[in-house]
Amino acid sequence: MASLNFDNRFIRELPGDPLTVNQTRQVNAAFWSIVTPTPVPHPQLIASSVEVAALLGLTPTDLQQPEWVAALSGNGLLDGMSPFATCYGGHQFGQWAGQLGDGRAISLGELLHNNQRWELQLKGAGPTPYSRRADGRAVLRSSIREFLCSEAMFHLGVPTTRALSLVLTGDAIWRDMFYDGNPKAEPGAIVCRVAPSFIRFGHFQLPAMRGELSQLNQLIDFTIDRDFPHLLAEPAEQRRALWFREICTTTAKLMVEWTRVGFVHGVMNTDNMSILGLTIDYGPYGWVDNFDLHWTPNTTDAEGLRYCFGRQPAIARWNLQRLAEALATVIPDQAIFSEGLTAFDEVFALEMGNMLAAKLGWQQWQPEDSELVNRLFDLLQQLEVDMTLFFRLLAHIDVYAPDLSLLAEAFYRDDLWRQYQPACSQWLNDYSSRVLAEGALPVDRVARMEQVNPLYVLRNYLAQQVIDAAEQGNYQPIAELLEVLRHPYTEQPGKAAYAQKRPDWARHKPGCSMLSCSS
Repeated sequence: MASLNFDNRFIRELPGDPLTVNQTRQVNAAFWSIVTPTPVPHPQLIASSVEVAALLGLTPTDLQQPEWVAALSGNGLLDGMSPFATCYGGHQFGQWAGQLGDGRAISLGELLHNNQRWELQLKGAGPTPYSRRADGRAVLRSSIREFLCSEAMFHLGVPTTRALSLVLTGDAIWRDMFYDGNPKAEPGAIVCRVAPSFIRFGHFQLPAMRGELSQLNQLIDFTIDRDFPHLLAEPAEQRRALWFREICTTTAKLMVEWTRVGFVHGVMNTDNMSILGLTIDYGPYGWVDNFDLHWTPNTTDAEGLRYCFGRQPAIARWNLQRLAEALATVIPDQAIFSEGLTAFDEVFALEMGNMLAAKLGWQQWQPEDSELVNRLFDLLQQLEVDMTLFFRLLAHIDVYAPDLSLLAEAFYRDDLWRQYQPACSQWLNDYSSRVLAEGALPVDRVARMEQVNPLYVLRNYLAQQVIDAAEQGNYQPIAELLEVLRHPYTEQPGKAAYAQKRPDWARHKPGCSMLSCSS
């Protein structure tokens, strides 16, 4: 195994908690606390990502060594590791929640490899000063979901944190999955998450709310220096403005990517927003099956629909406004924030148009395309059409002789399919005319559409099937599903089962359609 080069700048350069006792408390004027992971009785490595291992200069064989299994389970540390949990706040469901922090996440350190920085973080490794009344643990089902989704999103081309490993702990963890007074014991697990940075909007909000302005200035300068080094070439007086603008534009692009693949985060609180524009914290997420702008996978959000599919871009902007308010306590020039938010609007509109044009096989977005797209979204919503399958099948429509029957597989209800055939046929004819108006070759169109419209996504029922098998001691389906998700845009022989729309049995099954924040 190659030697490891840890450079733990976060805890070296930012103020930390002077107390070392691991007990729940308010931590003031500090960004981190020293925390030692809580050992587990029977650690077992049950899954890993070969690609993430390579990023760190490791091989799958390295991860299987006793010292690495110990490190990935919280049972030991490797040279250079210095574990800590970070302190931050956030708005949860639109309300300021005060101090939150890493309640069940413990960072092992910042590993340097090939001039890149990667923070290694264990989720489920035991309590921290920020755990409140929780045990700091994670169960197998939620850990499988986080492991698979982290890697699935990467292979889809969506900015995301990554997952190195999944370790079974040998613990029994008590969880009330739906908060209905019916807790049960579940197998415990730990995911090792990997990202260049886990800094969130909430890291800046908390010191601003507390009036800890010196610390806030420190964090801003640190973040620019470590995580946005390209801005150091800019004049010092412009860096913060350019930094905020970049946060806005990367967040806008992330929202477009979520929309493209039909991903719904489920809990877009400000403490779950990455300063780097990454998808972070996979809890009650889900993929849209039947196209529904009002769908949310989160049972906690079932009534308000704050974080539903269609509202995610607006919520991202709202979160950026809250970040701007925090930063304004030390950045007096308000124009910086209005310009950044305007950049969000402009980039989102531009990228959304480009994305929709790509999904529909057009070479370029035209303003008049909005009418055709809105008609499509209305039809998809009314007819219960599988989003993923629809766009994949649309690529294979012969635009010279459009045949609606080729899309039938994407429909969930035969009665709606029959009822709306005239409207669908009219839309398909208009769509075909739009394609032909550009003079694009049909073969070129198919290739371009298949590059942006995945065939395989981490459907909720697929994840639940893997979870069901794992809870019975069969971990092979994790690796099998991960292998399919590594190539989401390429049809894979013998893998048709992974590309099917949601079966009827999964429509209302817990874990498939109903998820909580503990999922």
